[in-house]
Amino acid sequence: MVAGFESRPLKAAIWLMTAIGLAIIYLPPLYLVAVSFNPALQPALPPLSDISLTWYFALAKERTLISALQESLLVATITALVATGLALLSALAYMDLGKWRSRWFMFVLLPMFVPGIIQGLSLSVIFGRIGLKPFWGTVAASHLLWALPFAFTVILTSMAAVRRSYLLAASDLGASWWRQLVDVTLPLIKPGLVAAFIFSFLLSLNEFGRAFYLVGRQNTLPLAMFGKMNSGASPTIYALSGSIFLASILAVSFVLLAAQAKDRKLHR
Repeated sequence: MVAGFESRPLKAAIWLMTAIGLAIIYLPPLYLVAVSFNPALQPALPPLSDISLTWYFALAKERTLISALQESLLVATITALVATGLALLSALAYMDLGKWRSRWFMFVLLPMFVPGIIQGLSLSVIFGRIGLKPFWGTVAASHLLWALPFAFTVILTSMAAVRRSYLLAASDLGASWWRQLVDVTLPLIKPGLVAAFIFSFLLSLNEFGRAFYLVGRQNTLPLAMFGKMNSGASPTIYALSGSIFLASILAVSFVLLAAQAKDRKLHR
């Protein structure tokens, strides 16, 4: 008699629930992508004969959205670079700690559990008290608090590829701590660094709550799109959303393929 997870009905139920969950997650953005190819003003699925790139070409005329996209790309790039660097240092510190590891882990992850509205409001008050006017840097500072814990987790996971025997062998050959880091650790965790950068970039690009309190004269993309939706949605928003969604999928796919290639290389 087959029992437990080997039971066919149970397996079927698990796969069915998984499919339903994935459908709930992915169908709305996929629907938005499909709607973006409809040349009509109504957000409906276009017939195959009417598929058009009209709204994608119209994006070039949307100066407000393009300026907001440029602002978000700047903030996201700065956030991703700083978050990846700090996350790497935090992961290296974690590896060198003993009984304090769990406390350090929770300390780095703590901002993940603070609501974005509270973080944004508190930073806005602090920056106001010291006389710092809102600009892209204040937005990046708030996004850094949000992205750092995720980047830290990704890099810390990739540290599993760095075996202590590798470092001991390098030390026996006369390599300093710095040479061990550059020649052994960093090459092994390169996929994790890339994943942390992309993850931080996408988190910043899509962040709304924190940016709402800290944005300057130029809105970020989520704020600009929210304003567009409230004033009457233009189909160009669907085209821009579809472009970002597809670019995100390509970025994540690149990370997964790079990680798989790295694994195959290590197991040869």
